Amino acid sequence: MGTHIVPVGFDYDRLIAPLIRDQFDVDRVVLLEGAVGSEANVEYSQNLAGKLEQDFQNLLGAETERVGLSDVYDYDAAFERAYDLINAHLDAGSEVWVNISSMPRPVSFAFATAAHSITLERQADRHRIHTYYTAPEKYLETEMAEELRETRDLLAEVREAGVDDEEIAERLGSIEGLLSEFDERGTTIGAKRIGDNHIVELPVAAFSNVEPFEEVILFTLGEHGEFESVSELAKTLAADMGEEYTDSFRSKVIYNVDRLGPGGKAYVEQEEHGNSHRTSLSRIGELWVRAHADDEPAELS
Repeated sequence: MGTHIVPVGFDYDRLIAPLIRDQFDVDRVVLLEGAVGSEANVEYSQNLAGKLEQDFQNLLGAETERVGLSDVYDYDAAFERAYDLINAHLDAGSEVWVNISSMPRPVSFAFATAAHSITLERQADRHRIHTYYTAPEKYLETEMAEELRETRDLLAEVREAGVDDEEIAERLGSIEGLLSEFDERGTTIGAKRIGDNHIVELPVAAFSNVEPFEEVILFTLGEHGEFESVSELAKTLAADMGEEYTDSFRSKVIYNVDRLGPGGKAYVEQEEHGNSHRTSLSRIGELWVRAHADDEPAELS
């Protein structure tokens, strides 16, 4: 049984054509939709998703569902959604294929990275997880630009022939302005502010197997955010677990935090603070906690 997870952007052929041409057996398709850009862009993308939904059903006989993403620039949320979706379909017995050809880059990278991380956590299932990309046969932007140039030249000839129409002049000015921007800047303009910045950091996540006590440490850091020292972390862990806080328990925490640190699994960051080490989750650690929230031990939830 094959499940294809397909983020939908502004493409049609790249999301369905390779599956038809290469004669894939597609049992189920999950179409991911998110609002991108202007109202016209959103409507265009939604129309494509509707067409894809129909054609996946009619041409490939696939059971199809549409799933919304509230913010296509929220990498962490997209990663969590990808992690949950891929695991759920693996648990259901499916072979999972993730198409990263479309959608804004944060979503595509999040889904690709989540798929890679799951292959490391679920070694026995790694042969059932696939990430793929399809290249377009041609790009329409350059062809559209050439058509605009020919239209501009035609309108200019009409005006030179003595047709002084206000609408023609307006159209000609609009086309010239658009072509000028295209020639100078390419297919996009500017850099959009996303939150407080103009960039979205895409962390290189590669989950490792985590031991039970390491899990408790990560969930505790996720709940409290930061500890001024490993000793403070150990005291909180002992209280939460109903353990006696001893030198032996503290040493156990130090050992496991070290395994989770930059020299190990890179889920924990430590910053020297006097004679202590301020301890918190790294970006990848935050992603791990977010992705594994459903597995949190009952005593910590």
